[in-house]
Amino acid sequence: MKIYKAKDYNDMSRKAANILSAQVIMKPDAVLGLATGSTPLGAYSQLVEWYKKGDIDFSLVTTVNLDEYKGLTKDNPQSYYRFMCENFFDHINIDKKNVNIPDGTQENSDIECERYNNVIRSVGGIDMQLLGIGGNGHIGFNEPGCAFETETHCVKLTESTINANSRFFDTIDEVPKEAYTMGIKSIMQAKKILLIASGENKAKALYEAICGPVTPKNQASILQLHNDVTIVADEAALALMKYV
Repeated sequence: MKIYKAKDYNDMSRKAANILSAQVIMKPDAVLGLATGSTPLGAYSQLVEWYKKGDIDFSLVTTVNLDEYKGLTKDNPQSYYRFMCENFFDHINIDKKNVNIPDGTQENSDIECERYNNVIRSVGGIDMQLLGIGGNGHIGFNEPGCAFETETHCVKLTESTINANSRFFDTIDEVPKEAYTMGIKSIMQAKKILLIASGENKAKALYEAICGPVTPKNQASILQLHNDVTIVADEAALALMKYV
């Protein structure tokens, strides 16, 4: 596990974008596992800037997103499909046919989870998976207590996650209560993993993920068992780490 300390959010974003761009430059047809949320926005913005300068080409890249709210259509302002298009895909030369995100409109969870598992297998697996970390240690929507051996599955979101995501909705009642997410098994099968974290509210979860026991109580702790993990976090998120 490699840990890089960044000065602040902007520095973290640049460092993360550097790692992602290096993956694409080294393997132009790379399969990137992507994440949503506020943490990766700076990295996506930096990648878009480099694309516009002609420094990086996404034309052969395939993407596989971690998750999507169940019940939201692609054009819903709060869907993760819409998020990814507005913040990344619409600004680069990626072929939309190579963009993969769980289908939130599929009511049958078994059908959608099996379909998405097959998508991941059909693209040959993930070369580099980008992750954020929740304040309770969740990665993707794998909440504390989720079994490590799961692949894509439908989860009921915890109250803390619903509250955290309510800032994106007009009212908390509008926040979906379920989501499709890549499981821990799917994430751990990625060849490389890049986890990014920013802010003091992530410090406890990040410290426990790196230094604590491997336990479903902190889903990110499983990353200790992966053989190629890079963590890029700012000083606030690494505040509890004395020797980084």
